[in-house]
Amino acid sequence: MAQKKAYPLRLDPALHDCVERLAASELRSVNAQIEMLLREALERRGIKVARPEPPRRGRPPKEG
Repeated sequence: MAQKKAYPLRLDPALHDCVERLAASELRSVNAQIEMLLREALERRGIKVARPEPPRRGRPPKEG
């Protein structure tokens, strides 16, 4: 799985509040909501971004 890149982001408090409310209504974190909004905006501009590989769920396979 690829590492996510950390990036400090400064937002207007009113904008952050709106994103926070939207994230809560869609059961996402603010970070995940911002990432989704960026992906949607890029797609609308015709820029395709590869989807990340989903995290593996469940127990790891037994060794041996």
